[in-house]
Amino acid sequence: MELSNIKTSVAVIYDGFFQNADLRTENWLLMSSPLTQTIIILAYIYFVTSLGPRLMENRKAFDLKGVLIVYNFGVVALSVYMCYEFVMSGWGTGYSFHCDLVDYSDKPQAMRMAATCWLYYFSKFIEMLDTIFFVLRKKNSQVTFLHVYHHSIMPFTWWFGVRFSPGGMGTFHALLNCVVHVIMYTYYGLTAMGPNYQKYLWWKKYLTTIQLIQFVMVTTHISQYFFIKDCPYQFPIFIYIIGLYGLIFLFLFLNFWYHAYTKGKRLPKVLQAQTWAHHTNGVMNGNVDHDKYQ
Repeated sequence: MELSNIKTSVAVIYDGFFQNADLRTENWLLMSSPLTQTIIILAYIYFVTSLGPRLMENRKAFDLKGVLIVYNFGVVALSVYMCYEFVMSGWGTGYSFHCDLVDYSDKPQAMRMAATCWLYYFSKFIEMLDTIFFVLRKKNSQVTFLHVYHHSIMPFTWWFGVRFSPGGMGTFHALLNCVVHVIMYTYYGLTAMGPNYQKYLWWKKYLTTIQLIQFVMVTTHISQYFFIKDCPYQFPIFIYIIGLYGLIFLFLFLNFWYHAYTKGKRLPKVLQAQTWAHHTNGVMNGNVDHDKYQ
């Protein structure tokens, strides 16, 4: 009887919570319930941290050069398209970059923003292939906590964003992230094309810097909310989540920066024991690959 009461209470709370959801996105793919995406994310975590490495343990690493080229430049194209859609649905056509509210109407521009938010959410599942490719290529050292955490938490929280708040000031970090992904995945695509393209990758040392700048900008932008006297943003919880996002990833990337560049762990192994004396604005000038952390 007591268990039945608990189930009833949970159901009431759940139904009450979703009474405030955006009806426009209710029937879109994966939007009816967070359960499906939760199963996908848990399956992803299990595969990349346990099942996948065990399956590949006694197998030869897959040669995915062609797949990686198509995949990375495909993500570049998708990111460019999402940048355009975010700009045309608000960030370049009326948003103030201050207190921008969500438009829940059925106006074409409001629906365009909601659709772009959903596409951005769905792109996070596509990007899970980053880790799967690492596992299939037996690059298990690149399956770090930072990497898996990033690819797991983004789609999970963005489900709630699309379901409740698809637009407004809470989407600035998505636009910025798409811009960064154009740069990042272009680098990964060129890297996948082989040594002949190394001469075009002189800017690889700036990749972590770009990521850090991204999180500083995200945190700075969203922090405005706490200083604006009158900003009736419809779901302030997402402001707090985005702010927390920015701070967590900023600290995680700073930690990565410290261990990778300051302590020299991104150096070739023969040089890791030596003092690294060639820094440019705190970023190493080394000749090693930049891992995929974004």
